[in-house]
Amino acid sequence: MQPLIDNARTFGQRPEEFANLAAGQSPEVLFITCSDSRVVPALITGARPGQLFELRTAGNIVPPYASGTPTGEAATIEYAVEVLGVQDIVVCGHSHCGAVGALVRGDDLATVPAVRDWLAHAADEPKAADPADPEVAEAVQHHVLSQLLRLRSYPCVERRLADGRLRLRGWYYEVHTGRVREHRADTDAFEAL
Repeated sequence: MQPLIDNARTFGQRPEEFANLAAGQSPEVLFITCSDSRVVPALITGARPGQLFELRTAGNIVPPYASGTPTGEAATIEYAVEVLGVQDIVVCGHSHCGAVGALVRGDDLATVPAVRDWLAHAADEPKAADPADPEVAEAVQHHVLSQLLRLRSYPCVERRLADGRLRLRGWYYEVHTGRVREHRADTDAFEAL
């Protein structure tokens, strides 16, 4: 923790770098990814403060839209789309994902009931050719596509997609190599950016 504290102490000593941020934000991208500490959106994309609006959830799960039941995830998505007017939403899954791995293996999550109940929000059960493979690449990529499909059920996303003001993108990040792949509709495969 001490190195983090030390950096936080010196971080604010360059106010000229941050003065413009007080005027507001206008990110072009909502970046939905996992809470995993190895996934750092600004590091992956090279984004500077104000360029990405982030939503981080265990397993980059987008819960089902329910108009009568507000959630932090739905509020974040709606705010990004309706208020900030983001032009792209990226759902970024990653290799070695503990959440997707637990779903694939059917892990007993009785000791972490909140995690178990959250993972029940996965759009469908991801499958892997080899459930013992720690990378779970195929399952994560399928899971990303399921979350993109889930996003389409949000009224604000549906409207913006229909009028061409929004694009959805599926990414897969390899934590062990740093490589990023994007789903291509024409080949139905995750390919290098």
